[in-house]
Amino acid sequence: MPARSEPLYDAEAMRALDTWAVDAQGVEGMVLMESAGRQLADAVDDRFPTGPVIVLCGGGNNGGDGYVAARVLRDGGRAVTVVAVAEPSTLRGDAASAHQRLVGAPPVAFSEGGLGAAAVIIDALLGTGATGAPRGVVADVIEHVNRSGLPVVSADVPSGVDASTGEVPGAAITAAMTVTFAAHKRGLWIAPGKYRCGELRVAPLPYPGRWPVAPCGALIGADAVSVIGPRGRESTKFSSGHLLVVGGSAGLSGAPILAAAAAMRAGAGYVTVGAPSGLAATVDHHLVEAMPLVLPGPVDHHDAANAPVLTDHIAQRGGALVLGPGLGSSDGARGLVGSLVGSAVPLVLDADGLNALAGEIETLASRGCGTVLTPHAGELARLLEVSSAEISARRLHYAQVAADRSGAVVVLKGDDTIIAQPGQAAVWISRGEAPALATAGTGDVLSGVIGALLAGGRLAAEAAVAGVALHTEAGRQAATQIGCPDGVIASDVVRALPRALAALRSRDGTR
Repeated sequence: MPARSEPLYDAEAMRALDTWAVDAQGVEGMVLMESAGRQLADAVDDRFPTGPVIVLCGGGNNGGDGYVAARVLRDGGRAVTVVAVAEPSTLRGDAASAHQRLVGAPPVAFSEGGLGAAAVIIDALLGTGATGAPRGVVADVIEHVNRSGLPVVSADVPSGVDASTGEVPGAAITAAMTVTFAAHKRGLWIAPGKYRCGELRVAPLPYPGRWPVAPCGALIGADAVSVIGPRGRESTKFSSGHLLVVGGSAGLSGAPILAAAAAMRAGAGYVTVGAPSGLAATVDHHLVEAMPLVLPGPVDHHDAANAPVLTDHIAQRGGALVLGPGLGSSDGARGLVGSLVGSAVPLVLDADGLNALAGEIETLASRGCGTVLTPHAGELARLLEVSSAEISARRLHYAQVAADRSGAVVVLKGDDTIIAQPGQAAVWISRGEAPALATAGTGDVLSGVIGALLAGGRLAAEAAVAGVALHTEAGRQAATQIGCPDGVIASDVVRALPRALAALRSRDGTR
């Protein structure tokens, strides 16, 4: 992972970190809990500075953080009602100590009649280590809180969200803000859990020295584009890389055009578009800088018989291949995909290229070159022969399954785009925050960007991570240029790619 990427941790790593700090480094657990609770209280005062506060405390250390926050808020003059979802006599260790230090009115039990009036609720029910669907009174409280419409600040993780995976298997708090302790948790950046967090703040805790636990992923940062070197005096169109885009069919000519245009804007030196003969004039009109490769046979769709023409071109030019944008779903198109996926060049498989391999993802594992798959949830569902709902509920799981079964780098697109590699548990995750990309054609733009980086000699994972970073930033730049993300179209994102690269390089300090 790039050296400056922001690391992500799972529940297991955070438990190991706590154990190491307390047992091996002599840090008192109560010191960590006091720090967490105080910063939680400070965040509440900052975001919701007036009015009564309700603090919901569970039976573990997360509840202990809530008791500390309640005490600190009361010391600051706030009216605080503490609701104990677990009987205080059952608390152990630091959580019991935090309860004993509580000043003012004692905790009350949850009543289904309501929680009372408040300006904000603190959710300290379930912590990072909780897994599975909440049960019993905890589930009841979560559902009641969500129905109340009151803003919620969650301690470490919204209760009901799996901090490691982002899965939401049952009832879960929908927070206005989440104050997560020590470091980013991976699950807080993956949908559907991501959408339960609200504003996300990291509260550092006093862990000493260098942590002896490995991250399980990283947020994609500006440093991802450090693998994209600038063109120099000795650069040529050939050294910048050749990319062949194969796609297009009747009614779908725009997809390969967008992919090819994006590849040129992302730095490819030479782009060829292999499209049916009936689309040649359209491709020529929109892409004066690209080279058309007019294919014989059907005028409006692809045919497997054209595979030799394309493989000969690949053999002569080398570079990389983007296969699938607008390819169509004819038998000929599916046959062409089967013939071309074995090409001895790096490959980006997208759209109809992915659909052609539904249920046959393992056939990619024998490829000797780098392979990047760029599915959205529906395409991944078809590849793995599961429902789209299953993919959406367990995005991390299925991205890793697809990477392992295909032997490819998998880019599962979304606001939380996940990049998984075969045989590796660590993933890259996009911060998202580019709503302008929620429009037709931007997936074709991404495949062209990644294809250009592969053609320029980057490894598959490097190209995927840098491509996602550049594509996301281009979406933001396009929205700024247009004035509103709702009005952005895919060609705006293509035009924004050079500005995006310049912005990321400037941010990274590698102009």
